[in-house]
Amino acid sequence: SFRRHSATVNAGSMADIAFLLLIFFLVTTTISADKGILRQLPPDDCPTENCTKPIAERNLLRISLNDNQEIMVNDDVVMLEDIQPLVMKFVDNNGKSNCDYCQGDKLSESSDHPSKAVISLSHGALTKYHLFVSVQDEITKAYYDLRKRYIKEKFNKTPEQITDTEFKIVKKAYPFIVSEVMVKRD
Repeated sequence: SFRRHSATVNAGSMADIAFLLLIFFLVTTTISADKGILRQLPPDDCPTENCTKPIAERNLLRISLNDNQEIMVNDDVVMLEDIQPLVMKFVDNNGKSNCDYCQGDKLSESSDHPSKAVISLSHGALTKYHLFVSVQDEITKAYYDLRKRYIKEKFNKTPEQITDTEFKIVKKAYPFIVSEVMVKRD
């Protein structure tokens, strides 16, 4: 008489196959890392000659972002596209007329020299992150354009062509001095 055997699957190598598949997917899968904002943190040392020395009001450009998503420069509401030219005009003002590479208007109520110019960027607790980053970008663009012009005049090069030593000279001519602060609500 015939005995019927139930069909069985040989599962002896199933664990090996599962292990190999696991290794394969671990090796071939790329893990996407979220990128943040590429910002260089301020150095430990003071960017100006003396951090305890008070800054003259004319050497300080106050940019504030309020909870209503308005941009204010020295208490005047401005548009985002106005930030870059305002920062350039302020930094390059040459109020003391002792800057031979500046092309500013030499106004007495604006900055004395690019090395004295400080941008104060403050924001409220409800300021949108996108607006804050956009204003930071406009300030950076202003300094980039000033430095680009200086590089062209002094070295007759583009920013990509200068050496590290030349870049140190450019940074000394137009130091990027920005103070970022969050306004606390009472």
